[in-house]
Amino acid sequence: MRPSALSSHSRLATLCVAAALGVVSPASWAAHGYALWGQLKYPDGFTHFDYVNPNAPKGGEIRLVSNQRISTFDKYNPFTLRGSAPAYLSSLMFDSLLAGSLDENGAGYGLLAEDAVAAPDGLSVTFRLRDTARFHNGDPVLAADVKHSFDTLLGPHTSPAYKTILQEVAGLDVLGERTVRFRFKKANRELPLTVGALPIFSRAWGNQVDPKTGQRKTFDQVVTDIPIGSGPYKIGPVQFGKDITYVRDPAYWARDLPVRRGTANFDRITVKIYKDNTARLEALKAGEFDLMRFFSAGDWARRVNGKRFNTGELVKGEFTHRQPMGFQSYVLNTRRPPLDDIRVREALGLAMDYEWMNRQMFYNAYQRVQGLFGNTDCAPQGSPSREELALLEPWRNRLPPAVFGPMYQPPRTDGDNSLRGNLKRAQALLKDAGWTVQAGQLRNAQGKVLSLEYLDSAETGARVVTPWIRNLEKLGVQLRFRPVDFALYQQRLRSFDYDIISINFQGSNNPGSEYADLFGSEAAKTQDSGNYAGVSHPAVDALIGQMTAAASQPAFLSACRALDRVITHSHYLIPQWTATTHRMAYNAWRLARPATMPPYSPGETWAIDTWWAAPPRQD
Repeated sequence: MRPSALSSHSRLATLCVAAALGVVSPASWAAHGYALWGQLKYPDGFTHFDYVNPNAPKGGEIRLVSNQRISTFDKYNPFTLRGSAPAYLSSLMFDSLLAGSLDENGAGYGLLAEDAVAAPDGLSVTFRLRDTARFHNGDPVLAADVKHSFDTLLGPHTSPAYKTILQEVAGLDVLGERTVRFRFKKANRELPLTVGALPIFSRAWGNQVDPKTGQRKTFDQVVTDIPIGSGPYKIGPVQFGKDITYVRDPAYWARDLPVRRGTANFDRITVKIYKDNTARLEALKAGEFDLMRFFSAGDWARRVNGKRFNTGELVKGEFTHRQPMGFQSYVLNTRRPPLDDIRVREALGLAMDYEWMNRQMFYNAYQRVQGLFGNTDCAPQGSPSREELALLEPWRNRLPPAVFGPMYQPPRTDGDNSLRGNLKRAQALLKDAGWTVQAGQLRNAQGKVLSLEYLDSAETGARVVTPWIRNLEKLGVQLRFRPVDFALYQQRLRSFDYDIISINFQGSNNPGSEYADLFGSEAAKTQDSGNYAGVSHPAVDALIGQMTAAASQPAFLSACRALDRVITHSHYLIPQWTATTHRMAYNAWRLARPATMPPYSPGETWAIDTWWAAPPRQD
């Protein structure tokens, strides 16, 4: 398994924060938090989350390796389009109105916001900021800063993902020095969650006049200006191209809040950068850093070893989580022929022999991805329910007939199934789509060869894709592997200049408007959106709208299950593999940790947030 090719983008990180608001009387302020569909785990007056050590000592350092597929960083602004920001910067430096916990779903507790109230009609939510909230420069966090952040993220110089996910937000009103109201175009239970998770930054960040032009900087010109956020860390020593150190703010305004107690324990968080996976692994073994998360089953099984592991200094840990499986997939760009033909797309998927790959290449470490919402209540089972059919029926003539039958299962090659049988089915699909063998090659009626390119940002991807390439050759399909440097890779993804790519899409227990960025028709024609497959279908748009506007949990579940059926049966994605554990090697002599990992922790975030420096060893 691998990290997302665009892990530096914050579209899913922003939206998957487990925060939500409650509908209460407009005459009174909301309670300390709200659960989207059920009861809050933590009552009013709670002192800390269960998964932290509230008495964890402050101090020491954790040294990490960058979790991004980049060789360097060239800016401190994580919200603009061009360039690459350092790993973890956004989460460490920018607080949001609400903070989620890592041991429950769809629940949020006040961070910058002291409380919040949602209007009974669902068309607005009002936040009141804490009097104690402060930015790193000592300025109070005020309503004007929230409005500035909101307006800037919707402006012309940020990722268009924000415009997509906030498209149903009508505007923001400043009601007082510390009170803001977000207005919505229509009632949507998820929108308070969305706006509550937005990063908030100071109006003073980058607000200088250019001496050459006499004009104030536009946001895209705010590049290496030190961010002015309100999070627990600031930027410390930096060696561009080598590492960045975040230093804990001892005066952090929220250090004693229940949602922050027992977190941000390290005085320094240093993130090192290495050119490739081999260099990272050897640096870990040499003791150059303290923790590394592994996505390669081969590395984990065969190469995570050595003297420091033998002495117990370095420890291999597999931590079981209950996170959504996500949908790591090969993405087929349907903007281009012949990938705009569903028969061709299905045929390509039939040529992938996952069971062989798992045995021979992955040490049986993975499970096959099952749809968009695996390991969550949103995952559809069997045939559509009556409620799902009611949502799908208006689109029957424009959807694949299979959508109305049993849920899609990826082709298998074990038991009574075989690769030979799958290739025969693929051959029939290609013939039906007009692709036949002519002069020893697969061609269409115009004599064009069926030739495609798989784009990746690392040469190591060739090992995994080669078995699929060999199987496609048996069908007469040419698939070329094209590795490019990451900067070019990002550029081509932003302009949708590819046939096939591989993306690790993070899953969600509470999918909502972010899926308009992933699969919505508007996003399909918007550069730098998350709609890599180019999905543009009114049924998909309608189901995303019904999912985000659902007024009850049963209606919500029916909409997301129907959406899953449409996407998977349309073969926009060829599902890859996933794991139910986080594999992390860490230095047990330098780091101490809570006994158990919270079930919804995204890997190394658990260590960054809740671990602490171990006391010096007495050798």
